[in-house]
Amino acid sequence: MSSPSKRREMDLMKLMMSDYKVEMINDGMQEFYVHFHGPSDSPYHGGVWKVRVELPDAYPYRSPSIGFVNKIYHPNVDEMSGSVCLDVINQTWSPMFDLVNVFEVFLPQLLLYPNPSDPLNGEAAALMMRDRATYEQRVKEYCEKHAKPEDIGTATENTSSDEELSEDEYDSGDDDQVAGEADP
Repeated sequence: MSSPSKRREMDLMKLMMSDYKVEMINDGMQEFYVHFHGPSDSPYHGGVWKVRVELPDAYPYRSPSIGFVNKIYHPNVDEMSGSVCLDVINQTWSPMFDLVNVFEVFLPQLLLYPNPSDPLNGEAAALMMRDRATYEQRVKEYCEKHAKPEDIGTATENTSSDEELSEDEYDSGDDDQVAGEADP
C-alpha cells in the first residue's frame, strides 16, 4: 500500500480527472473545495455547492472532513455550519473508499435519500416527515437562493477557521463525530 501522502495525491488527481472543479485552499493537498452538482431526479437538481474537503494526515485510514460552504436545506446537513451527518463518512469509513466515492456515490445518495430520523437540521427533518411537497419546495427555494451555478464563485465560508480543531476532533471512530463540524 502506498503512503498516505501518495494516496492523497492519487485520490485528488482522480477526482480532478472526473470532471469536478477543484480549488486548492493552501499549497498542500489537504484542504480544497469541490464544486458539487445536485443529482438529477431530486429537488436539488440544478443546484451547485462548494464543498470544503479536509484530508487528515492519516487519510485514507481516517475519513475526510466534508462540509457544504453555501447553504443547503437538508435534514442531515447543519444549515449554519454545513456539517454533514453521513455514517459512511463519520463511522464506517474504509481505506477502500476514495474521494470520487464521496462525490459520485455518498453525497448524491445523501441528497436523494435523506434520513430525517438522524437530523442535524431538525426543522428540515420535521417538515420532510410532515409535508414532503412543502419540504421539496423549500429545497428548491434554497437552491435558487444559495446554489445557482453563477453564484458558486462567490460562496464564502460561514464558519470560523478550522485550523483550531485538534486532531482528536477528526477521529472518525467517535460515534458522535460529524464530518466537517465547525468550531462552536
